[in-house]
Amino acid sequence: MQYQTRQMMFGGGGVTPAVKYLLIANVAVFVAQTVIGVGLDYRLSHYLGLVPHLVLNQFYLWQLFTYQFLHGGLFHLLFNMLALWMFGCDLERRWGAPFFLKYYFITVIGGAILNVLFLPGQLGPSIGASAGVYGLLLAYGLIYPDRIVYFYFLFPIKMKHFVWIIGGIALYSSITSGESGIAHLAHLGGMVFGYFYLRGGGINPWEQFKLYQDRRRLNRLKKRFQVLPGGKDDDRGPTVH
Repeated sequence: MQYQTRQMMFGGGGVTPAVKYLLIANVAVFVAQTVIGVGLDYRLSHYLGLVPHLVLNQFYLWQLFTYQFLHGGLFHLLFNMLALWMFGCDLERRWGAPFFLKYYFITVIGGAILNVLFLPGQLGPSIGASAGVYGLLLAYGLIYPDRIVYFYFLFPIKMKHFVWIIGGIALYSSITSGESGIAHLAHLGGMVFGYFYLRGGGINPWEQFKLYQDRRRLNRLKKRFQVLPGGKDDDRGPTVH
């Protein structure tokens, strides 16, 4: 696939396999939440959503993973799934499905861990795929820093700046919101865990990002140095004086 350096080309081609299965799983769980009614949905959210008090005191460890599939409403679901499709497909094509899923779930669980550690007494469930989505945004900003995204669908901004903005919003919200039911700490944790995981080294797909950095350095060097003809490898033949 060919990429333009400074243009947004989200969702080129078909939906990639891992992203497709994540979309199906999230939509299926949301349909189930809608069908079973408010009473059972409340119980389901406390059993599968992220409740730090239950994780720490009753060892509901599966909640660190399952909370990502529950959503609080249609727009909550649509926003997360739109972002998953827009940014996840390009990353899966670049990394391959196994590494993409591994990275995605690490950011989901990492976000949950941060939420549990800093809000251990929280009794209400936090739900949604936003930690994984924020992890994808972080990776996308690192690998495609000059691509353009429209902030609030209105203002064009480079991905590297967009990531700083949403990271700052997540940090501020996590400090001021308390136990709002919106997992701001999980959002921040998804980005933090994603960053340190990618920076960990020894991961073959991450070499692609290093190659990208090397190409940028090489382009900068080409602007500083000029290659002159007449060397031993010059194919125009010897110069006769």
